[in-house]
Amino acid sequence: MEFDSSNPSILNKRVDQDDVRRSVKYHPSVWGDYFLAYNSMEISATEEEELRRQKEMARKVLAQTPDHSYHKLEFIDAIQRLGVGYHFEEEIDKSLQYIHDTYLEYSNKDNDLRTVALRFVALRFRLLRQQGYPVMCDVFNKFIDSEGNFKVSLIENIEGMLELFEAAQFRIAGEEILEKALEFSSSNLEVLLPNMSSSLSRQVKEALKIPILKSSNRVGAKKFISIYQQDESHNEILLNFAKLDFNIIQKMHQKELSDITRWWKDLDFANRLPFARDRVVECYFWIMEVYFEPHYHSARRMLTKILNMTSILDDIYDVYGTLDDLQLFTDIIQRLHFESFFKSILFYLA
Repeated sequence: MEFDSSNPSILNKRVDQDDVRRSVKYHPSVWGDYFLAYNSMEISATEEEELRRQKEMARKVLAQTPDHSYHKLEFIDAIQRLGVGYHFEEEIDKSLQYIHDTYLEYSNKDNDLRTVALRFVALRFRLLRQQGYPVMCDVFNKFIDSEGNFKVSLIENIEGMLELFEAAQFRIAGEEILEKALEFSSSNLEVLLPNMSSSLSRQVKEALKIPILKSSNRVGAKKFISIYQQDESHNEILLNFAKLDFNIIQKMHQKELSDITRWWKDLDFANRLPFARDRVVECYFWIMEVYFEPHYHSARRMLTKILNMTSILDDIYDVYGTLDDLQLFTDIIQRLHFESFFKSILFYLA
């Protein structure tokens, strides 16, 4: 459409429209073309075969560890925190179902044992709540003194205090004992930090900063791999499997980001819509935290692209568009035949 420059009213209207446009200078993308270099990243058949082999070895260790033992709780926790829990969902569900079904029986035995470890009780409680089981928090009553506070003697048990802190993150409204547990564990861990070993100190700092409940799956796995490696009691089979799995998934994510970055550059939004944010990598990271597993590769690609298109629409409405622009744009959207629209837009999101 061409504007008639001889018509002053049209020219004045264009000037007025430009005058009312808001201008926001977003920080440019820090990634640029960085991920384009990963276009050739492919997972080899050798890597896939080695992953299957190590997975079966880890599965055997999991199966051979008795469900009623503390070692089973530790192993399940390590599997999940290393980011490989998705490989053993059925086995973990079965084990935790057994632990839940015998929860009251073992809790009653705990009450008869004054020396029962805080670490064991807290870890068992957290894993079950984490899995969605409605276990009661009164299992911590045994650690309360006559004045209603957590026993001072527990302060020396740093690993138990750390597990108590993580368990308290799964509290719900009205659970006063877990509120006390959170305050007791966090305050004392802060005080004890300077006197801890370097490996334990690092683990406690990470937990106080970002507890397991709030941690990122992939970032958390990367951090925990190095922490677990320093643990003298770590399982070498599980550690090696977790490292290989992490590297393979990272390679897959890098390849996906390369494809998405190429798609974004081909659309040339940086020049066509310079007012909009360029947040391709950030959107991918967000979706990756929801669907990181290999079989969700199509969902990650599609949802990342949808998020970026939604971000552009948001910038049009919140920043760049004038009232007249937005009224016209909204009217067009409302008159769309959505079935046909989505069929056509899928071509650009492919």
